[in-house]
Amino acid sequence: MDCTPLFINAKRASRTLNVLDRDTINQILLKVAEMAVENSQYISSENKKDLALMEESDPRYDRLILTADRIQSVASDIRNVVKLPNPQGNILMKNTRQNGLIISKISVPFGVVGVIYEARPNVTFDVFSLCLKSGNACILKGGSDAINSNTAIVKLIREVLKKNGIEQDVLTLLPAGRDETIQLLNAREYVDLIIPRGSRELIDYVRENASIAVIETGAGICHTYFDEFGDKEKGRLIINNAKTRRVSVCNALDCLIIHEKRLEDLDYLVGLCSDSDVLIYADEKAYRALFGKYPSELLQKATSESFGTEFLSYKMAIKTVNSFEEAVEHISNYGSKHSEAIISENKKNIQLFYNVVDASSIYANASTAFTDGSEFGLGAEIGISTQKLHARGPMALEALTTYKWIIEGNGQIRK
Repeated sequence: MDCTPLFINAKRASRTLNVLDRDTINQILLKVAEMAVENSQYISSENKKDLALMEESDPRYDRLILTADRIQSVASDIRNVVKLPNPQGNILMKNTRQNGLIISKISVPFGVVGVIYEARPNVTFDVFSLCLKSGNACILKGGSDAINSNTAIVKLIREVLKKNGIEQDVLTLLPAGRDETIQLLNAREYVDLIIPRGSRELIDYVRENASIAVIETGAGICHTYFDEFGDKEKGRLIINNAKTRRVSVCNALDCLIIHEKRLEDLDYLVGLCSDSDVLIYADEKAYRALFGKYPSELLQKATSESFGTEFLSYKMAIKTVNSFEEAVEHISNYGSKHSEAIISENKKNIQLFYNVVDASSIYANASTAFTDGSEFGLGAEIGISTQKLHARGPMALEALTTYKWIIEGNGQIRK
């Protein structure tokens, strides 16, 4: 279908948000949170239609599920967004020039934000709440795998908007076809920013085909380095949590790096992972250290493909290194600049890890599972940016604003 009328309506609706007062925006978000909980049975029933078309073994299956508990969590995130300061109209800088001009730098919305995502219907709620609070209209392009879930959610949100006299076109859901994606990626007259959330393939496709500014988010190849000076009790719990808490999310552990001087502790460090049937791809040294100690059916020798892979399942690689520098080099070669961690009691090594590792979120003695907008105190998130321009790490309200300059004069002219 020709999406141009939808883009035009979204652009027009975005201007109406500039005059909405903050209390009205917050009240609408609270009503959306209430609506989500009250209609959780309806949302779940539509979600089951999508689940029925996907194999449970598919890594996206867990991301697709919308249970009553998850909907409650979504509503909680929306309420947290309400509590946050409004990011619009903040004076970022102000000065008075010698000629009397008063120059201010003010935070403003982008206008229209397009989000392309796979299998994650909770993103529909997150994006809407963050965009509305920051004064942006949003155009959503979900995948066919979540079309029933997304359609149900958007229908309910638009009902709330209509009842409160707000332009419904501040939220638009595009059909799930590929042609609609191409149209969105090239709607330069109407869309100000594109944010893809999903696989590396999706992100690469968006970056290569968009004529609009793109913020890359989503793909996470996360490492945890167990240093020569690591505490094995901390390490055992951190590694298990980072790997098994939710395997289908981008902050899950993909590769454990271990200093060769601590190989004797390796079976203890990954011992809890066997309870979740985590399949380990171990390099030669790690394989020898685990042979006979880790379940044989869950232990395989690593290949070159084992490293630099985002597994999104109960699988993990192990790389043995003989120095701190080699660990950092491995992360540099195989990481995606998402989340990286060190487990160490050596303060010098921890500080060096902070300084030299290139990633949006860097941890010492903690699980990478915390890379999340809510956990960072940002309310909800629109994605995890792995690039360096404009925004990096969990993106929330502030990341959905840009700025403009306001110049107040009194007849000044420039010589």
